[in-house]
Amino acid sequence: MIERIEDVPPGIDAVRAVGKISREDYEAVIVPLVEDAARDGRRLRCLCRIGPDFQGMTPGAVWEDVEIGLRALRSFDGCAVVSDIGWIREATRLAGFLMPCPVRVFSDRDRDKAVDWLSSLPEGVGVTHRLVPESGVVVVEIAEPLRAADFDALALTVDSWLDTHARLQGVVIRARAIHGWENIAGLVRHIRFVRDHHRKVNRVALAVDGRLAALVPSVAEHFVHAEVRSFGYDGLDDAIAWTAASTN
Repeated sequence: MIERIEDVPPGIDAVRAVGKISREDYEAVIVPLVEDAARDGRRLRCLCRIGPDFQGMTPGAVWEDVEIGLRALRSFDGCAVVSDIGWIREATRLAGFLMPCPVRVFSDRDRDKAVDWLSSLPEGVGVTHRLVPESGVVVVEIAEPLRAADFDALALTVDSWLDTHARLQGVVIRARAIHGWENIAGLVRHIRFVRDHHRKVNRVALAVDGRLAALVPSVAEHFVHAEVRSFGYDGLDDAIAWTAASTN
């Protein structure tokens, strides 16, 4: 079953997975949680605690989990999974590669740290990103002024990949406009991210509005070891395909 956890600060939704999870559990707890947030116009910061008594999910629960995830994925500011179960921790880290919001794993003893991390997240995100694991390409979409937390989340994804791979095949950057940085911290994190990663990227593609094509030379200056090419904003699929292609 799924139980709501009440002793968390306002703005955080917390649940506990107990025993075997069924589709009815999702319909009774998770669906109302997502619908209430949508009705109130607020984003979700979710803490999910999975203890040693967790026994898995029924096929119906798995399907419901996928349906809810696809419907509400971009409504999350962040998700913290609190568990000491090894396979849950590893599966969460892998799934976090594909999430547009930051996802972190905490041990049971660090439950309060998980709450503090969720509380510290900025409202909304300026950058969403996803890793295409079969090709080692990160797709970054920019819609708002850039924040320090955006680059922290991006670095977490990229560094997790580089822990087991020598290089990142490529980065695809998609944007309609230049939004700049929210504050000086965002600029500093941006500079730090480029400094730490520019030598480990094979290709960089810009899927941008035509007016931003002039960005190509300046991006190439930063990623001096990468091949850089520009695509139209609607050419995201072509940009990903080109970036994923072998440079050999």
